[in-house]
Amino acid sequence: MTGARQLLICVDENDTHGDVPLYEAIVRRLVSLEAAGATVTAGIMGFGKHGRVHRKRLFGVSDDRPIVISVVDTPEKIEKIVTAVGPLVREGLMIVSSCTIVP
Repeated sequence: MTGARQLLICVDENDTHGDVPLYEAIVRRLVSLEAAGATVTAGIMGFGKHGRVHRKRLFGVSDDRPIVISVVDTPEKIEKIVTAVGPLVREGLMIVSSCTIVP
């Protein structure tokens, strides 16, 4: 087993960076930073500091669902990623935690 760091980046589905969805801009930046990999997950429901509930509505129409981007890599690489991606995340949340990679 190997020690690593997990980075979770929480944003809203409708957040953008320029003319692309923010989650897409972040993933593209992760690729350019040579992150080990990333997964983007759309949440069913959530709320943030503003207390506004985000959810999937009737007929699958989105109400600005929560999006979570998960990255696991070495502590050094996660630190580099946080520095590079942090400025893109204006209203979201970034969480770094220690984890163990199980082969």
